[in-house]
Amino acid sequence: MTHTPRSVVIQGTGSYTPGDIQTNDDLAKIVDTSDEWIFTRTGIRERRIAEESEQSSDMGATAAAQALERAGVEAADIDLVIVATITPDMPFPSTACLIQTKLGIPNAVCMDIEAACSGFIYILEVAAALLQSGRYRHALVVGTEKLSSILDWEDRTTCVLFGDGAGAAVLGVSETPNVGLLDFKLGADGAKGDVLYMPGGGCAVPATPDSLDRRMHFLKMRGREVFKMAVTVMEKAAKEILEQNGVNSDQLACVIPHQANLRIIELLAARLEIPMDRFYLNLEKYGNTSAASIPIALDEAIQAGRLKSGDLALMVAFGAGLTWGATLVRCP
Repeated sequence: MTHTPRSVVIQGTGSYTPGDIQTNDDLAKIVDTSDEWIFTRTGIRERRIAEESEQSSDMGATAAAQALERAGVEAADIDLVIVATITPDMPFPSTACLIQTKLGIPNAVCMDIEAACSGFIYILEVAAALLQSGRYRHALVVGTEKLSSILDWEDRTTCVLFGDGAGAAVLGVSETPNVGLLDFKLGADGAKGDVLYMPGGGCAVPATPDSLDRRMHFLKMRGREVFKMAVTVMEKAAKEILEQNGVNSDQLACVIPHQANLRIIELLAARLEIPMDRFYLNLEKYGNTSAASIPIALDEAIQAGRLKSGDLALMVAFGAGLTWGATLVRCP
């Protein structure tokens, strides 16, 4: 007799964005740019910037506490904490361990996973597989980023794109078949790692006066190449996951894409032949928040009533690495 794996469902979500709103006009006072230049190329009007004393673990813990409350799950019931981030508070210990402490979770397996903007999709699959193993009851998954800490505020091609924030979800198991996180399609191509990266800070380029002078501890990006790759890999992942699950794009109630660039999303929508009104967008308010992008959008979509019981949703992302991922979700 074949055993059907238990369904893994999202029991609650939460999000947090800092109070400091930085508009395009604010940025125009720092670098040679304008609201028109930024908005026509990206679809971004503003982004949130964390306080100097506000770290990725602080934002992640706030979003996670909200997710726990909405899920009706106590901190003591969480036995798995996985965080996606490229801006950890420090190289070690993990941001997951710091969030565990801040939430008062007494005993859990804690780890960080780094897949840049695809990070939240990656940690959803890891958590889902571990929950299906039967060894864990509840997982807390968090995407949190303080990208303002690694931006070169003299580079107008990158500093205008990114913002800070966090999103979280509590996952649990259900005996109801065919609900929750139905399937995943992840991938990576490390040969394309040089189109979006931060050269300094690791063992290859540790912090020295020279590395600081050469501005090697800031994010670097080749925008045109990232744009082309993003559309290609997200289209591929989305089409593959829909095909392997026998789902037509017309059946999707909502698509939650990584919020990086409006033109990327519009091109993706055209290639998938899905109307833009079925895409949930908050890019205009927050910019690109990397691993926090999809969980913030997911939480907002749920709170806005864009997803109801039985609805099918597609989440799809791309990120540095080059990484990409898609997941198909049926709301319980």
